[in-house]
This record gives sequence, structure tokens and C-alpha cells, in this order.
Amino acid sequence: MKNKKPQQLVQSLDRALDVIEKLVESNKSMGVTELSDSLGLHKSTVYRLLATLGYRGYVEQDDYNQYKVGLKLFEIGGLVLNSLDLREQIKPYLKRLREETRETVHLGIMDDTEVVYIDKEETSETIRMYSRIGRRVCAHCTSLGKVILAYSKPKLTDQVIENGLKKYTDKTITDEIEFRKHIKEVFDQGYAIDDEEQRMGIRCIGGPIFNFNRDVIAAFSISAPINRMTHERIDELAEVVHEYSRQISAAFGYKYK
Repeated sequence: MKNKKPQQLVQSLDRALDVIEKLVESNKSMGVTELSDSLGLHKSTVYRLLATLGYRGYVEQDDYNQYKVGLKLFEIGGLVLNSLDLREQIKPYLKRLREETRETVHLGIMDDTEVVYIDKEETSETIRMYSRIGRRVCAHCTSLGKVILAYSKPKLTDQVIENGLKKYTDKTITDEIEFRKHIKEVFDQGYAIDDEEQRMGIRCIGGPIFNFNRDVIAAFSISAPINRMTHERIDELAEVVHEYSRQISAAFGYKYK
């Protein structure tokens, strides 16, 4: 959900950010006409915006004179991620969890009503889940999002529901009453499961990370194809998730009763 539009909006900056976000979202090079059509802007406007962004290094042209995200954006993104003390402290635990489970491990935080992947440790297995650091996903259909919601103030769950429980697969929970009941179950059991709710063929189990104030500050998850992440294995990994949740939270000063 976007923030409320300010009264003193700088339109040219707003449009330039739209261009950057569209290029990031598309994950491919785009021409002026394609950007113009997708953003609803005149081609001359898009061209001027691209020229300025190119000058600052935020976009660049490929061999076919189409535009893609420039290295400057990755440079800034890397600096932001490296500055996150949260990510640096948790990194060793993610590596150990990946080695122990041999599956992909994600670290995510909540931004508004979406989950943002801020780190990952990739499995060495051939078949794996596609994801990337910086990707934003809806909270209601991911183990990361659901476990953060379970330990956050109820208002956050209300906001997620108000935004709409979008259906991604036949297993996505889209009913408000069922979803609230499900979040209560997550709270009671101490972990969340994404049972092919975001992508068919992928299951995830996620655990919460708390700080010394007993606030949930992030979550981690283990993801794998359903042929490896069976329901029986989910049951086995539940205690592993509990243990890592305790260990990581303790590193942030959380005291278990």
C-alpha cells in the first residue's frame, strides 16, 4: 500500500521514480515507447526522464538502445543493505540453517503491509525457489509475512485484510474469517507455513525474530519444492525453526520465560 500522496508533490521526481520502479519490476530492458505506454506518459517526457537518470547512473542503455537499471541503483541498494545491523547479525544463523537443512533460507522484514526479502542463503540443490533480495511480496500468502503478523499488533492484520487478500494460487487464504483464525494458529504454534499459497509447488516454514522489547522485528523461512518439503518434513523442521528463533532473538536481547 502506497503512502498518502503529499500536497506538495514534485511531479518530475515522482515520474522519474515510476520509471525506475517499472524497469526494476520488468527485470528486462525496455524502450522509450514501451515505457511510455506502460506508464501513460508522453514519449518526450519519458525520454527526458531517462536522459537525466542516465546522466546520474540510475539507468543505462544496452546494445539495442533500450534502457535497463544502472549500476548506481545497485550501489545504493548494497550500501543500504550493508548498513542494516539486523542483516549482519543474523547472517551467520542463516548460513548455519542453510547448511543444516540444505534448503534456501530467507530473511524478511515488514514494510507497510508487504514483506521485503533483505537476505537469503541459496540451496545447492538443482531445483530451487526463485527469489531475489529486495523483492516485495504480499504478507498474507508467505510464511514470513504470516509469522510477523501473528506477533504484531492486530491493526497490522486489519490493514493487510483491508488491502485485499489477493488470490495467487488455489491454496491462498482469501477469506477474512479464515485468515484471522489462521494467524491465531500461527501465534499459538510459534511458526507459519506457506503451503503453496504464493506459488504452486513451493512450501515454506517461517519463524519470528524478536528484540529485547519483545517486538517482532523480522522473520526467517526455509523454502523448498514440495517433493522435498513434505508435510512430514515440515513437522520435523518445526522444532528447528523454534530453536533458531530462540537463538537469533536471544542475540537481540530477547529473554524467553
